[in-house]
Amino acid sequence: MKTAIHTDVSIFRELEPEWNLLVRRSTANLIFCTWEWQSTWWHAYEAGELFVVTCRDEEGRLIGIGPWFIQQVDGERVVRTIGCVDVTDYVDIIADREHTTAVFDALASVLAREVARYDRINLCNIPEASPSYSQFPDKLRQHQFDADMILQEVCPVIHLPSEWEGYLAMLDKKQRHEIRRKLRRAESEAVLEWVIIDHRHDFDAAVELFLSLVRKSQPAKAEFLNNRRNETFFRQILHVGQRCGWLRLSFLYMDGRPTAAYCDFDYERHILVYNSGLEPELYAHLSPGIVLLAYNIRHAIETGHILYDFLRGNETYKYRMGAHDTRVYKLIARPSEPRATQ
Repeated sequence: MKTAIHTDVSIFRELEPEWNLLVRRSTANLIFCTWEWQSTWWHAYEAGELFVVTCRDEEGRLIGIGPWFIQQVDGERVVRTIGCVDVTDYVDIIADREHTTAVFDALASVLAREVARYDRINLCNIPEASPSYSQFPDKLRQHQFDADMILQEVCPVIHLPSEWEGYLAMLDKKQRHEIRRKLRRAESEAVLEWVIIDHRHDFDAAVELFLSLVRKSQPAKAEFLNNRRNETFFRQILHVGQRCGWLRLSFLYMDGRPTAAYCDFDYERHILVYNSGLEPELYAHLSPGIVLLAYNIRHAIETGHILYDFLRGNETYKYRMGAHDTRVYKLIARPSEPRATQ
């Protein structure tokens, strides 16, 4: 196997023809690992020095990517994953599923050989189902690292049945009643319009409306978007998602007024609930956020999706909608202390 370290941004352009082909046959077939997401994040944040490691087999085929960078954090040089942490929910080593062990060993060897470049490794948001969680720490230990996996956050998900009534039956009696009650009340007390943005709509206007609802929904979200880099990334990733056919930007209008919005991504029959907005003072008694969410879940079922992923965070409403926890972990590693000679 041949490995190479890339520190120039041109690597994104060079790898574009191969990157997503590898993602699709990898153990990390995630929207957040695609070329589009990773390159968009890097161009928006440029958070340090690129440290992308590629692995190729003897025929030159790309079989692994360590999509990393080195960032200065409190006086230390830290290896992190492109996308980590605030705006990307899952990140991982991209390894051909037929060559996972060899790729992990090669990447651990590179990290051991290049220890002068950095002080520690902090790889965030690794899904618990990933081989990176179960295997990569051991590979690092074999190359003289101290490595630990630390629980970082939960990601509640709903495994979708084939029918709406089947979904409702999954809920406990109280929550099933609440969803039905809220839908009936909203539909009887206001004229509702549920919209998923497509080619018939003014996309730029929809993006502006969505961002305005995000800002209004919570002070913390408004503060987050006041950061120029965060807003730049959000705008760019919405346009990227639209071009790729991944974006599901939905709105609920009540009596002609926009009251709630969701930005979801549709990838590999999974709906990923990425962000939301709300007009908090408008029709609050009719629960527009829950009504829109229920419409979106029903639509996901009707269009044959298998998973509704709320991504990181343990907000109560996710569990009321029937979600159950999965987990993401952080890999922390440092070169082992030299052993004392006898």
